[in-house]
Amino acid sequence: MIRRRVSVLGSTGSVGCSTLDLMDQAETAGTGAFEVEVLTGGGNVARLAEQARRWQPRLVVIADPARLSDLRDALAGTDIETAAGDAAIVEAATRPTDWVMAAIVGAAGLRSTWAAAATGATLALANKESLVCCGPRLIERVRSSGGRLIPVDSEHSAIFQVFPAQAPEQVARLILTASGGPFRQTSLADMARMTPEQAVAHPNWSMGAKISIDSATMANKGLETIEAAYLFDMPADRIDVVVHPESIIHSMVEYVDGSTLAQMGPPDMKTPIACALAYPDRLAWPAPRLDLAALGRLTFEAPDETRFPALKLAREALSAGGTAPTVFNAANEVAAYAFLDRKLGFLNIAAVVAETLERTTCEGMTSASDDACDAALAVDAEARRIARAIIERRAMAA
Repeated sequence: MIRRRVSVLGSTGSVGCSTLDLMDQAETAGTGAFEVEVLTGGGNVARLAEQARRWQPRLVVIADPARLSDLRDALAGTDIETAAGDAAIVEAATRPTDWVMAAIVGAAGLRSTWAAAATGATLALANKESLVCCGPRLIERVRSSGGRLIPVDSEHSAIFQVFPAQAPEQVARLILTASGGPFRQTSLADMARMTPEQAVAHPNWSMGAKISIDSATMANKGLETIEAAYLFDMPADRIDVVVHPESIIHSMVEYVDGSTLAQMGPPDMKTPIACALAYPDRLAWPAPRLDLAALGRLTFEAPDETRFPALKLAREALSAGGTAPTVFNAANEVAAYAFLDRKLGFLNIAAVVAETLERTTCEGMTSASDDACDAALAVDAEARRIARAIIERRAMAA
């Protein structure tokens, strides 16, 4: 029986919903018992209230202050404390608990993740931006507090499960797998005409819109390369990416003796969440089972960096170091949302990122703050300003 007191930051998003669903399935199966301290959501009052009535957390926070009265009305008759706003989410992240799921999407999740990292809890990390922007400082913050950081991305979870933490010198390289997204075999000419609806239609995974766009551009694999470098203290030239359309092997670790260990399973986000929730144990739940005979074969191919330049841009940002990974992430997020809003063509997402990186490198972007989180957010804000200006200039020229 796995027992945990948990907080879920970003409970109404894809990963947050999967986390609570997994907990419910484990409790139904009699293999888990969970007490919820905090739930936070963005603006979906109905879903957040439904989750709160099921789990009876001590505190529920909604990011949009304008929706606080709606949340209170939805939870009338309960003893659940309610709050709203970004500051309230950060405060909620500091509350004592055993395990925190950091699943707020984008840079909006950085401050709350940074706050949770100092509590000594196990930090289940689904917010890519926290690692990309604060990397080593975030990892050190977790360790200094006596906590543990466990990645929830399927690729990093796979590496975590087969990585020899006590003997990292035994590792020759890390191999991240990529599905290739919906445009894996699409020509550049056709990709130029792709719509947001086509780009979010991932062939294997059910994800939010922004991360689906990142999969379509392969920016997600670039971000994951940066994350892997920080998580496993591995230089960029020892991290490779291979396209694996079936999404059954989630990533691999190659050892110095030539052995390669892979973690496998059907594409279901609840599996890496279960790993993080139960670690160092295993949580029994009604998980989908892998039928290799039914699959028949697994295929692999090299990524095409001509059609998917975001992957190369991310690797260059990692090699450049400093603020470059933060700039890459910020520009990519702005460009991805511009595409979703039909203000930018699909192929121009990577072009905006490249130009933003070039401009910020030339300007020598820095931050005066000694606080890693504040410094990252300052760089993030400036990079976003530059990326938006580039998008506006392109729109006027079109």
